[in-house]
Amino acid sequence: MFTIEMLNLMWTGLLETLYMTLISAALSYILGLPLGLVLVVTDKDGVRPCPALNRVLGTIVNALRSVPFLILLFTVLPVTRFLTGTTIGPTATIVPLTIAAAPFVARMVESSVREVDRGVIEASLSMGASTMQIVLRVLLPEALPSLINGAAIATTTLLGYSAMAGICGGGGLGAIAINYGYYRGQVDVMLVMVLILILVVQLIQMLGERIAKCSDKRIR
Repeated sequence: MFTIEMLNLMWTGLLETLYMTLISAALSYILGLPLGLVLVVTDKDGVRPCPALNRVLGTIVNALRSVPFLILLFTVLPVTRFLTGTTIGPTATIVPLTIAAAPFVARMVESSVREVDRGVIEASLSMGASTMQIVLRVLLPEALPSLINGAAIATTTLLGYSAMAGICGGGGLGAIAINYGYYRGQVDVMLVMVLILILVVQLIQMLGERIAKCSDKRIR
């Protein structure tokens, strides 16, 4: 049986998990979206080719993506302490979550924007459109459905990362699953945490797919 205290703890854990996930997702896109666009624009076949810059940014993105989240979590502890004043709790966890997700988002944005028909881009160039105009009026609108689907995937990935952060005081549902489900042997608590995470992932994915479908001009 779950006591009132445990139910309140689960509710608090859910709110902390959503807080960590949504804030870090927003920050990841603030960093990752422009980075992904720069990777597309500066590609050898891009609107403004710059192979040297593209190579440097690509290397940085790949390097950050290659670091497992738990290792990254401990590696950036000094940065986390500097920015938030602490290394534990939901707010502190946002820092490594953002650093981990931003390069992932950049690659997803790059992949989505590359799907835009080259003919549309060339037509805009022939009419004298600037690089910024092509990005804002062609690339982003045309790639919007794919970008929204990518945002849903990135958010659900961050949800899993936030649960892993519970192992070192990150808070949220992951901390409850570890502290009560694993350390205290309360298997029912762990199973409920897993079920809640699955439900949240399903809701986020369904919402992302619905919004993407509504924004797709091809099916209107």
